Amino acid sequence: MENTEYDSDPQTPPAPGERLRVARIGKPHGVRGEVTVELFTDEPSERLAPGAILQRASAAGAPLNALTVATQRWNKKICLLGFEEVRDRNGAEELRGSILFIDIGDQDDDAAEGWYSHQLEGFRCVSEQGVPLGTVAALLTGPAQDLLVVTAAGGEEVMVPFVDELVPEIDPQQKLVTLTPPAGLFS
Repeated sequence: MENTEYDSDPQTPPAPGERLRVARIGKPHGVRGEVTVELFTDEPSERLAPGAILQRASAAGAPLNALTVATQRWNKKICLLGFEEVRDRNGAEELRGSILFIDIGDQDDDAAEGWYSHQLEGFRCVSEQGVPLGTVAALLTGPAQDLLVVTAAGGEEVMVPFVDELVPEIDPQQKLVTLTPPAGLFS
């Protein structure tokens, strides 16, 4: 469900690996403080459920502050959230552009199935022959398939389907991803 545009602005969690980016707040919806959100999680019904406590990083770089989800609903394919701390449109407007995080510091990442974007960001990417291909910028989670966003040596972004055939090996100790891209993908 994640958008195919990854977040490259400086709104990052203060302690990578302890917080997981789950959404970006968009425009207000209605007059009761609801906001639209761009999802960065494949589990919005769990991670953004009423009662969930989210950490918010503002666009101005202010310290994180907590928001408690009061309501979650869908308007077509757009997720709408209401927060206990925000009850009107003006308050919702002040949240626009903020990034929402959840705490994951207590989770055992090794036991989890799959990868989070923050776990792979910055890993070097090489071909099976050891040829440098670039650096992981993000992992985008989609409804049909995940994409590994790689910043190539020339600065262009290359999206690699995150499947075993194209991403056969990830070495977390070496911070290395081995890729077998089709011809022309990194040219």
